[in-house]
Amino acid sequence: MNRGISVVDTTALLVERPLTPDEFFKSASLGWMIELLQAFFLVADDIMDASHTRRGAPCWYRMPNVGMVAINDSFMLESSIYILLKKYFRDHKSYIDMVELFQEVTFQTELGQTCDLLTAPEDKVDLDNFSMEKFTFIVIFKTAYYSFYLPVALALHYTGLATPKNLKTAQDILIPMGEYFQAQDDYLDAYADPKTLGKIGTDIQDNKCSWLVNQALKRCTPQQRKLLDENYGRKDAQCEAKVKQVYAELKLDQVYLQFEEEQVGKLKDLIDQVDESQGLKKAVFEEFLRKIYKRSK
Repeated sequence: MNRGISVVDTTALLVERPLTPDEFFKSASLGWMIELLQAFFLVADDIMDASHTRRGAPCWYRMPNVGMVAINDSFMLESSIYILLKKYFRDHKSYIDMVELFQEVTFQTELGQTCDLLTAPEDKVDLDNFSMEKFTFIVIFKTAYYSFYLPVALALHYTGLATPKNLKTAQDILIPMGEYFQAQDDYLDAYADPKTLGKIGTDIQDNKCSWLVNQALKRCTPQQRKLLDENYGRKDAQCEAKVKQVYAELKLDQVYLQFEEEQVGKLKDLIDQVDESQGLKKAVFEEFLRKIYKRSK
């Protein structure tokens, strides 16, 4: 529920006082709309990926008597966002801005999903399709806009602080933060203890255009590249182990840790430059960074 809670936390940081019951309800409502957006994406994504589980439970479309009805269910989850927006924010001066923000971020996420599906289909492995440029596009559009920018943009609209400058500042910090978050997620998928992570990493077997495989492709020898071509994206534990052996030889864990420190340094510099004269607060971005820096799950 990080995305939803972030709207409440950001609103409180922006107004710099405890929220009234009505403010809490309204900001929490906006947060739940992001969670509904997330649910809409995930129900559809699991069907597209033919996934079996989501957060340790069967995917919705695999539940008894659901099947492809789940496609329509995902549409209804999306539509419920706009029903709730109209119910609680019809008279808010930023109502149309919020409607358009949800529509724009939904489209951006769908663009990222399109690139992801076309770049790394599970049934056709071709590492020549992968590149850091594609990774960056997929991450920014599929994850960063709705997971990082959207909660803050909604809080800015709700509090009346959504000036063009504040929105631009939020985007300039939160989009690269989302990119860092996904690289971190890819690192944890391969290197974290499954007990700590709460799931077994599947990026290698699922043929994901991940940060790690792109780093490997930039650094590997011809022999290591041959191993990657032969073993990446195969539903086989031994193949996965061979890919991880290449990662180990290339010391990608150290490559990631160096990347993490560089990215966090850049983000802290951007946060230090935030102009608070128009109501935006550095603490908003510091809190986002605190939640994800050095996380283990």
